[in-house]
Amino acid sequence: MMSLLSCFFSIFFVSKIKFLVPMMTLDKNWFTEGLMDYEYKKYVLLAYLQEVRKHFGHYRLYPFLSDLVMHYQNLCHVRDNKAILYENFPKDISRMEFRKLKLVYKRIVKDEEFMEELEGILGFAIPQLQSALRQGKDLFEEVSEKLELSPVGLVPIYQEEGYLFIDVDADVFLDVFQFKTSVFQQSDEQYRGIHLSRIGTEKKSPARTYEQLKLDLIKQHTTLPNPATYSLLVRKPYPVEDTILPVAKRLLIRQITTAA
Repeated sequence: MMSLLSCFFSIFFVSKIKFLVPMMTLDKNWFTEGLMDYEYKKYVLLAYLQEVRKHFGHYRLYPFLSDLVMHYQNLCHVRDNKAILYENFPKDISRMEFRKLKLVYKRIVKDEEFMEELEGILGFAIPQLQSALRQGKDLFEEVSEKLELSPVGLVPIYQEEGYLFIDVDADVFLDVFQFKTSVFQQSDEQYRGIHLSRIGTEKKSPARTYEQLKLDLIKQHTTLPNPATYSLLVRKPYPVEDTILPVAKRLLIRQITTAA
């Protein structure tokens, strides 16, 4: 499962896509905040996962898949490191030291009192999240198989920025995006991120080839005289914002990283 986390990690921290589909959210610390009761937490999680699977059924992958990864990571951290447990529990203010302008907290939980309940919640929740993540991973791979990424013209040495044409088979227009990559540090590892900006749409025609469109972009945007340019042919009309763009980012990052 950790390979799944590393597979998706870079996209989640750089994505700036606006998701238009309402979703039921689950608070980051849902398992320690509020009523500390196994049956209640079980109900909260199952209701959330039911909502996520409903979106998966409509091929809406994001931000639902990234949200699952975050919750799975949080629970594993608590399970594997008992010290983190105390930082996740809520605190009551017991007194205030005005002179030092410092709040002194009194912890409202005791290890013996809550560990058994919490371990029950973790024991139930982690396998449930793993199951949902597997479903999301399978869906991601299914979508990826319907997307074909190809270079347009010669691929330059510098590929940190350029253009991406997203061509959905069933549409009469294709979307033109500009992309820019970046490298950022998370813990002890480096990740490559990518940002997509839609710059226009083009009506498809036999005379309007990808190569011609690339030449027109070079004339219009002289700051990129030799841009890395790719086309993404989408053979099934998946949701653009929730599925096509995030998967396109992953495929483009993989292509650029491999070429580098």
